[in-house]
Amino acid sequence: MVSSIMYDKKNPLPAVVLENINLNGEGSAKETRHVEISLKESGLHYDAGDALGVFPINSDSDVHAVIEAGNWDKDELVPIPNEMEATLEKALSEYYDITGLSKVLVKKYSKVQPNEKLTDLIADKESFDDWLWGRQWVDLLNEFPIEGLSAIDFVGMLRNLSARLYSIASSIHAHPEEVHLTVGAVRYNSHGKNRTGVCSTYLADRIDDEQKVKVYLHHNKNFKLPENGETPIIMVGPGTGIAPFRSFIEERIALGANGKSWLFFGDQHKNCDFLYQPEWEKYLEEGTLSQLDLAFSRDSDQKVYVQHKMLEKSKEIWDWIQEGAYFYVCGDASRMAKDVNAALIQIASQEGGMEEAEATKYVKQLQKEKRYQRDVY
Repeated sequence: MVSSIMYDKKNPLPAVVLENINLNGEGSAKETRHVEISLKESGLHYDAGDALGVFPINSDSDVHAVIEAGNWDKDELVPIPNEMEATLEKALSEYYDITGLSKVLVKKYSKVQPNEKLTDLIADKESFDDWLWGRQWVDLLNEFPIEGLSAIDFVGMLRNLSARLYSIASSIHAHPEEVHLTVGAVRYNSHGKNRTGVCSTYLADRIDDEQKVKVYLHHNKNFKLPENGETPIIMVGPGTGIAPFRSFIEERIALGANGKSWLFFGDQHKNCDFLYQPEWEKYLEEGTLSQLDLAFSRDSDQKVYVQHKMLEKSKEIWDWIQEGAYFYVCGDASRMAKDVNAALIQIASQEGGMEEAEATKYVKQLQKEKRYQRDVY
């Protein structure tokens, strides 16, 4: 029976986690989780290219460290969003962002009680930027304590804990009433402390099979398969950027679309970081994936990335684009997407006989025509 409840960002679905496995093999420096979530009887439907919003819960260790730093009572009642209240422990676990620290928040905190050392730090932009990098609320509370700061005043300074968006890694036609995610667990050390990504490690460490997680669908109209299933597609998705392209291929197979498809994937090591390797090799063998180019940056003396593989196949990529192929990129916005964009401009210049300015204009035109789509973060 389909639920009559409308689930959305304001009213997320409490969904059961069906499977949660590590995709990386032994020896990998990474941990990438494949998470399968049930949409059974929810009435929710998504398209390939959409994203799933996940509402995380802060880790117990982070919550207790903040409470200890503020010398507060975990059972004290404090306000939470929507004019309700909860214990401080619950509020910091489920409702407030206790890790994200910004200049605005530090300045707001500094105004509660004058502190010459903190005031001087804020005044020195370069020193302030250096201090802020990699620090969280617990560091501010410990290094610049405010005597007598109440728990109520503290939560009044916090931002709400927001949902995280993840590119969907499945087709609903291939997996009815399910949605799959590909999530890289974020773990790092800064200022002598081990830190974790709030939502990625919530999914990796604190959600077991059959547990419920609050989710909603986020439709992405700017990252979609061509309407014509015969249109060729070129997909560039290193690391967790592979997620939507798994959904693309599953969707095309389920709907019987016969257009050519070409995947560029990269990561560190082939033997332990080739995400969904059995699936891609099966698709390649069956012909549902036309071509597969791989870049594993740590398997040779020279670091090879997806953009290098693109340039090696520049003539063929150009031929596909001239045939009307759509070009997709998913993954890291700060470096990878820029490098891929530069490679695409170089291909247009080299193979199309254009000056760089003309090639840049050509690539921008592909974007305007929605034949070049990016899902970057």
